[in-house]
Amino acid sequence: MSLREDIRNIAIIAHVDHGKTTLVDALLKQSGIFRENQEVQDRVMDSNDLERERGITILSKNTAIHYKNAKINIIDTPGHADFGGEVERVLKMVNGVILVVDSFEGPMPQTRFVLKKALELNLPVLVCINKVDRPEGRAEEVVDEVLELLLELDESERYLDSHFIFASAIGGWATDDLSVKKDNMEDMYEAILKYMPAPEGDFDAPPKMLISTIDYNEYIGRIGVGKVESGIIKVNQEMLLMNHLDENKKVKVKIGKLYEYDGLKRVEVPEAKMGSIVAISGIEDLQIGDTLTDPSNPNTIEFVNISEPTIAMTFSVNDSPFAGQEGKFVTSRQIKDRLQKELNTNISLRVEETDSADAFKVSGRGELHLSILMETMRREGYEFQVSKPEVLFKTDINGKKLEPMEIAVIDVPEEFMGSVMEKMGLRKGEMKNMIQSKGGYVRLEFSIPTRGLIGYRSEFLTDTKGNGIINTLFDKYDEYKGTIETRSRGSLVAFESGVAVTYGLYNAQERGILFVEPGEKVYSGQVVGLNARPEDIDVNVCKRKQATNMRASGSDDALRLSPAKKMSLEETLEFIDDDELIELTPISMRIRKRILDKAQRAKARSKN
Repeated sequence: MSLREDIRNIAIIAHVDHGKTTLVDALLKQSGIFRENQEVQDRVMDSNDLERERGITILSKNTAIHYKNAKINIIDTPGHADFGGEVERVLKMVNGVILVVDSFEGPMPQTRFVLKKALELNLPVLVCINKVDRPEGRAEEVVDEVLELLLELDESERYLDSHFIFASAIGGWATDDLSVKKDNMEDMYEAILKYMPAPEGDFDAPPKMLISTIDYNEYIGRIGVGKVESGIIKVNQEMLLMNHLDENKKVKVKIGKLYEYDGLKRVEVPEAKMGSIVAISGIEDLQIGDTLTDPSNPNTIEFVNISEPTIAMTFSVNDSPFAGQEGKFVTSRQIKDRLQKELNTNISLRVEETDSADAFKVSGRGELHLSILMETMRREGYEFQVSKPEVLFKTDINGKKLEPMEIAVIDVPEEFMGSVMEKMGLRKGEMKNMIQSKGGYVRLEFSIPTRGLIGYRSEFLTDTKGNGIINTLFDKYDEYKGTIETRSRGSLVAFESGVAVTYGLYNAQERGILFVEPGEKVYSGQVVGLNARPEDIDVNVCKRKQATNMRASGSDDALRLSPAKKMSLEETLEFIDDDELIELTPISMRIRKRILDKAQRAKARSKN
């Protein structure tokens, strides 16, 4: 076995928004990857529009920088637990991790989640306390909190001498010593070379590689990304494709093209040696978890089982009166093909056929996981409908019903603590811990069923006047906690199709909160608002004022309408009831009743 000192393979892990993508930016910019005068956007690693808008990383990204005589392969991973499937996979490619922690917030639920995965694989940890230039930063305290977390997750104490580095990624500097402020990332590069181990393996052994991620390109097809575990892989080489979890998979393949990473680009190479992170094209049947191995010495590499989905929704063809008016892809065949394509790269997703040819059951890791897919499809020109998210139950060996549970960590000003605890109690949340934080804030930790959280985030923001922060993380399957009353208010449902007018809306707004504005087209059975009371009410928002001889000019203008409530996709998913659907098109997002006809709706209700 020999070390490959000219390479370091590292992953950057952190909680959402603690600055790991910005840190990669700083490392890239100072490594001379970009030309002197090259325009470089911020968060250059977040290439996807949705990632840039939401400020989160969804897909893991590969990049490489050169420092001194070493090439440092860096993988930027998602911090959100819904994308945990991505994190688990990429850790198989690296020899160490940089854990980024915000100097004010300290370790958060996802910090724990991603760190636990790294420790399970015995990966060394370099801790970067980021945003140390924040006025409210408390770097020394956070160092202690990280050490406590390391001890809690691994009792062997071997991680207590992990190296700490202090940085301002946005300021472009890092230092080993908090009392000495630097003006560059030099200390970070040095720490990577010193504390992150070089890949170890046998250059002379038969070639072997695990496919950890799959990329897809319209022109090249499937691209498998992974680390060469041993030997040397060459272009046009004959290899065997196998899988640790599927004994029957033995496919003879030929390496089409090989690419290594340099900066943000993929560069074609004739061969790749042990320790290199490479992308391979030209193999049709590549799946995540496959091993490419030497036909004369076939053996597979073990692969982490990806966490199971906890939430499911139905995606179906849009059958509203406005169907096909705004989307480019509207048929069940087109929707099915798009969902199948998503399975190529989205490992935590499941897609199943249903009794109807026009509907598909789509399961994922959480609401955010599925809403990102929906938003992406909308932007690509798809038009479809989705049902209310529902959790996936399991049954244990004794026939007991089990449901997914989450850990919810809530940071909230003391004055709102009472209403948060009351709401969590109604949703079967059980308080596990309470810590007094700085500045009049309290940190509350709850164990709560996943279904208790559906619909809670928007309510939580209202209850805390936007001052609360809630972070959740899948914990385990546990005994069913009983019925949870969720939405306590009914819908305002359009009585007829047409165009919403001020007069009709003015009369309807006395009943509750409206979702539509004057001039918007609506149809019978569309949900146009939230009723102040528990039952649904039909309203006529298209109703015009009866013309009389006494009509005063401009009297309609005097009617004052409250602004319509416009919800995000996540808020809409949380809002809808079991008998409602969301209609999604590239232009619009409407809530509607499953049964549009009022008489048929009443009949269905009486049956229940």
